[in-house]
Amino acid sequence: MNDLKERKRSRTSVLRQLAALEQMNNEQLREKWLDLYGENAPKYRKAFLVKRLAYRIQELYYGGLSDPAKGCLKRIAATDPVATVKVQVPDARKPQDSILPGTRFVRVWNEKRHEVITRDSGFEYDGRIFRSLSAVAREITGTRWNGKIFFGLKGSSTAKKGGADAE
Repeated sequence: MNDLKERKRSRTSVLRQLAALEQMNNEQLREKWLDLYGENAPKYRKAFLVKRLAYRIQELYYGGLSDPAKGCLKRIAATDPVATVKVQVPDARKPQDSILPGTRFVRVWNEKRHEVITRDSGFEYDGRIFRSLSAVAREITGTRWNGKIFFGLKGSSTAKKGGADAE
């Protein structure tokens, strides 16, 4: 009898945890991720984090996939190009030209001149290294931008009006 009560109490705890995920902000979700996975959360949207955390909570309580089930899924994925995560990016979609280290981009934004220099390790702006031009553009504007459009490497009617120069 006590075993049945304990299972009901644990199940209720799982349901409460799942409901609580919806109320959490991104920072709280990332902390929960660290608790449940033992590593930092990936930089994904809230909806993704909630789904993955909900799965993990249930996995820990109910148990994950059995080894035979995992093996079966691997066999299916090996023969199905849509199911596999080892997708090769077609050559047509790979970047044709990379930005050479030392390339300098200058952009005027809100009447202020911003200069970015390409380095081997990323893009240097304001004494800091960023992983992408998009990250630099976000730092400058405070909003999400495609970095190549913001700095004029890719065509866009709004970017052409702003004026960016590569030197």
